[in-house]
Amino acid sequence: MPIVNLYFPALGTTLPTDHGYALYSSLAQIVPSLHAPEYPIVIGSIAGDYTGNATLRLDPRRSFLRLRLPAEQIASVLPLAGKQLDFAGHRVRLGVPRVLPLVPAPSLIARLVTIKTKERATDPGAFLTAARRQLDELGIQSEAAIPQVRQGPHAGEPRRRVLWIRDKRVIGYSLQVTELTAEESIKLQENGLGGRRKMGCGFFVPTKERGANS
Repeated sequence: MPIVNLYFPALGTTLPTDHGYALYSSLAQIVPSLHAPEYPIVIGSIAGDYTGNATLRLDPRRSFLRLRLPAEQIASVLPLAGKQLDFAGHRVRLGVPRVLPLVPAPSLIARLVTIKTKERATDPGAFLTAARRQLDELGIQSEAAIPQVRQGPHAGEPRRRVLWIRDKRVIGYSLQVTELTAEESIKLQENGLGGRRKMGCGFFVPTKERGANS
């Protein structure tokens, strides 16, 4: 069965920028099978406009809960439609989803990739080395780079991200992969990179897709 995207409109006002773990926990309360390690799903973070104070403002045109899963598993997550999620007082209601195919693109970006290695790939150089190794394992020879922060006091620095899992801080980076063939592009979207795929990590989308880097 093909791997597809399932996009649920995320209806609400605001959301914490770091909501990967909270989102996974909320969804698993509704669909308990998400807890199973072998459950074949990747959960993307919800995009929005950064407003400061670690907060995103949701946009009805591009704020979606994004799931990537085999088409045969769609029915198992349909109970999420219409449900309300609560993220420390930020309430989001999920709308009726749309099924979208994976579309090849020459450039893909993931908001956050975390890679667990012996070297603790938390500095840019070690992270890129670990990412390159995983790309090679997939047979993808394309270029990989960490996007830079565009503005503010950290402008020009690699875009570093933090994921909190309860009281544990996990360091990662945004990652852009370019010069992909159509086959490589689909393979990277299907497989992703790094770990914590159910917490918004390793979820690649076409670079031109607005919100990929929010």
